[in-house]
Amino acid sequence: MILLAPMEGLLDHILRDVLTRVGGVDRCVSEFIRVTDQLLPARVFTRIVPELKTGGRTAAGVPVHPQLLGSDVACLADNAARLAELKPEGIDLNFGCPAKCVNRHRGGAVLLDEPELIHAIVAAVRRAVPVSVTVSAKMRLGYMDTSRTLDVARAIADAGGSEIVVHARTKADGYKPPAYWERIAAVREAVPVTVIANGEIWTVEHAGLARERSGCEHLMLGRGMVADPGLALRVAGLRPTPLPWVELLPLMQVFFAQVRATVAPRHQGGRLKQWLHYLRRAYPEAEAAYAELRTVNDAGELARRLFGIERPVSPAS
Repeated sequence: MILLAPMEGLLDHILRDVLTRVGGVDRCVSEFIRVTDQLLPARVFTRIVPELKTGGRTAAGVPVHPQLLGSDVACLADNAARLAELKPEGIDLNFGCPAKCVNRHRGGAVLLDEPELIHAIVAAVRRAVPVSVTVSAKMRLGYMDTSRTLDVARAIADAGGSEIVVHARTKADGYKPPAYWERIAAVREAVPVTVIANGEIWTVEHAGLARERSGCEHLMLGRGMVADPGLALRVAGLRPTPLPWVELLPLMQVFFAQVRATVAPRHQGGRLKQWLHYLRRAYPEAEAAYAELRTVNDAGELARRLFGIERPVSPAS
């Protein structure tokens, strides 16, 4: 099983749509939905996870599990119950976000020092939603160190979490290489639930090493999939070679059409260049395009110069 990671500010529903059209992804997890002290209206959930309006799946039919973030046990449970009314196949809980502003407000990775609270959150959410809705969690190896890794994993599993994605770094490690996949092996051995390895998987070779060192069959791909949209297909053994640029370019047109239809004009060019920046890692064509277009901000000019078109293709194409 290959999961597409949540990536705040990058991997939103538009990019989920396009990347799952490529293939190889079995499930997506959404960007986090922040829960503080109130019951959110359904429109907040569907704004961040519009796939909830179409059976909880992308256009390619890949399930999307919305992710909740917060530390208020009762409020998270109430919001999970409301979210479950929108019929997602599963709900994920965020115990891994390393962002300072999130951690400062007792969300994400800072909770890794409080396994008792994590247990209470997972248990409350599990009780609040139907049995048919899976409850999973994403965690890091720890906050500032790895001393409580197994305590957290056991807290999630004992509270009813059915899957745990482990990002193989602490909050203190941030996103700096390397990822310590070998440390996930102890988590897998400590809990009776599915454990999924995540972190620094950029290539098929990295995927093989992550599986070997962690002992996990299942993987979550994030930045590696953004940089190389055919990566999941190759990791799954469904395609022997990278996705050619000529096949990727039409998908980029679909992406940019959706961006132009839904994103404020001043941010449209930035979204396209953000993806091009990642694609530079795998595609020399993206490197050349990024160098040419780096200072271009007008969306129409970007479309003309990158795709050779006057108007973007339909977002539904």
